[in-house]
Amino acid sequence: MLQLNTIRALPGATQKRKRLGRGSGSGLGQTAGKGDKGQLARSGGTTRPGFEGGQMPLYRRLPKKGFTNVHRRAIAEVNLSQLEGFKAKEVTLATLLEGGIIKGQFDRLAILGTGEIKGGFTFKAHRVSASAKEKIEKAGGKVELIKIPGKQIKNKKKTAAKAKN
Repeated sequence: MLQLNTIRALPGATQKRKRLGRGSGSGLGQTAGKGDKGQLARSGGTTRPGFEGGQMPLYRRLPKKGFTNVHRRAIAEVNLSQLEGFKAKEVTLATLLEGGIIKGQFDRLAILGTGEIKGGFTFKAHRVSASAKEKIEKAGGKVELIKIPGKQIKNKKKTAAKAKN
């Protein structure tokens, strides 16, 4: 009968630990299985990951692609459907973080129009889609756009068309 005190490991499942440098009779004495001389026989004698014996390593031979934009702005995109059951009457980046709708650090807020909304919320966002604005105003809410600091680049074609009219 199988009991806790009769359980044994299968043959070959466990092995004795190698006891290095414990005399010539052990078979791993003197040089402790490291051989004679050379980099690998020394203490700390290993190479860094990716080292190829002086040959140009693979990570330096492959071409690099792309870059990291240090001026990138993190935009929190929130759909109207996510605001179901949201308690605060004013929707800003701070209130969304407190309410657990968004997580992480964001610079700007964009409201998108997927879903329906009930209740008159006041939205303070950097960008609001046309469908979201329509649904918010239909539900009795308000939209206040926060001006993005810095020089704004406008579409030249649209401004030229307006100037003609």
